[in-house]
Amino acid sequence: MTILDRLTGLAFPAAVLRRAIKLADSGKAAEAFPLMAKAARAGIVDAEYRVARCYLEGAGVPPSRMEGARWLLRAANHGSADAQALLAALYVTGLVTSEADGKGPSEHLFKPDSAGKPDFTAAFDFATKAAEAGSATGQAILGYILTSGPASMRDADAAHRWYEKSASAGCAEGCLGFALSLARRGKRENRVRIAEEVRRAADAGLPTATYLLAVLTEHGLGVARDMAAAAQLYQAAAEKGLPSAQFRLGLALIDGALVGQDVAAGEAWMRRAALAGNIEAAYLLGDRHAKTQRPDFAEAANWYRRAAEAGHQAAARALASLYLTGNGVAEDVEEGARWLRSSASGGNQQAQTDLANLILGGAGEPDDGASVAGWFEAAASSGDLIAAFNLGLCFAKGVGVRQDEGQAAHWLRRAAEGVAEAQYMYARLLQDGRGVAADPTQARVWFARAADAGVLDARVALAEMLLNGRGGMPEPEAAMQLFEQAAADGHAGAMFAIGALYGAGHGLPLDQTTAQKWYAAAAGRGHSQAQFMLGRYLLKGLAGERDPVAARLWLERAAAHGISEAADELGAAGGSD
Repeated sequence: MTILDRLTGLAFPAAVLRRAIKLADSGKAAEAFPLMAKAARAGIVDAEYRVARCYLEGAGVPPSRMEGARWLLRAANHGSADAQALLAALYVTGLVTSEADGKGPSEHLFKPDSAGKPDFTAAFDFATKAAEAGSATGQAILGYILTSGPASMRDADAAHRWYEKSASAGCAEGCLGFALSLARRGKRENRVRIAEEVRRAADAGLPTATYLLAVLTEHGLGVARDMAAAAQLYQAAAEKGLPSAQFRLGLALIDGALVGQDVAAGEAWMRRAALAGNIEAAYLLGDRHAKTQRPDFAEAANWYRRAAEAGHQAAARALASLYLTGNGVAEDVEEGARWLRSSASGGNQQAQTDLANLILGGAGEPDDGASVAGWFEAAASSGDLIAAFNLGLCFAKGVGVRQDEGQAAHWLRRAAEGVAEAQYMYARLLQDGRGVAADPTQARVWFARAADAGVLDARVALAEMLLNGRGGMPEPEAAMQLFEQAAADGHAGAMFAIGALYGAGHGLPLDQTTAQKWYAAAAGRGHSQAQFMLGRYLLKGLAGERDPVAARLWLERAAAHGISEAADELGAAGGSD
């Protein structure tokens, strides 16, 4: 600072401020700041505001949000509408702390700043003062508070009026707020006006407005539909760093929805969006790496985790699946259950079902059962049939609730109106008289419905009832057709049943060779009774083929599965050797 500056400052603070402004405008912020500070200490309101901006922007002085807020508060209390508006904005975003009044300890002055919780009460006070003083920015901020602040502060009509005033004064934020307020009113006749206000805000450089104008242009809302123009607008907003625009542009380039397809460029924009915090982009990147012809599960896990940690429920479920299968990460049932629990707690019904299945298999934590049962009960009571089915399973197996076959039957019956597996399980309860009075006729009806829906076990159960005439007239030919259909689909029990029919001649010509073939097919799929019968056939040569070594192998397998007759056959065969 020159001697002339010091002498001028003692007598003419206003002249000092003019000199400081001239220096600042010429790019000499470091020389300008001491002069601005001198004018501010002399009580010139504009100087107080400018000093605050210097601290907030780090212009000519190390940045300090707290010191900037302290000077803003002085200027605001001295009537500066600009300071009031800016201070309101800082309070709304949580960037002003209680130390902004200058009473905080001095050692905090140049500590790194961090955001706190919004203070809508203080923001409302300063925004109101700025708005009433004619600040278009203050009017826009007040409109925002009245729209998005605490419920007790909200007043949509008042917000609309302040937004309109701000927009009429040319404030970009006011134009955008006014457009959104018009959109919330839902009147088709406002579409053109909405688009005009959004365009004004976009022309002023607001990235969010540019993005919204792109959306309007893509869908032809208030403006002519123009895919090429929409793509350019998305690109402009994306290049300004708006994650939602980066995501939409990336998606459009991958799908070729707006302009020519460019998968590599699309994925690059998706990555930028994901790294900037767009969790949907991170989730979709995970999906792209997991579900391609050559999946990269490790990369998928990284993106799923980024989205899941930010609260994306589907991503948490997908990440859980990778942990449960060991794809891309080390297999870890506990970690898989943890992510399923996170997704399920957020309301993802698929994750709730997955977690329930995990718990039914013996995994999970002690408290999980009660949570799962509670989720299913709430959803089932509101009519969700899948939830009713899962709640029925919880009661059937005592997961999270006391085991109760009556309640199991009640919920399975509800679910049976639309869930094929519930139809099958309810038919089993009717057949066995568990939780409900035995009713073979109704059991047969429900088995038939489940069989028609493609449940293999239901086809076999229905075939058995048709064969032995339970619940109605015997229908051996229809039974055989069902057994053959189920066998063709790989059902080992159906294969064994066909073998037994040919081996005993129940309604079919006696054919031990064909019987052995079907026993072998079922035995190979782990059917223990079929293993026993195949061992007996091979041991005794019932189909013309005798093979004691293979017979012993199959009998041992059947015995290991608890078939006592197999152990007897082995004992008899050992005695005769």
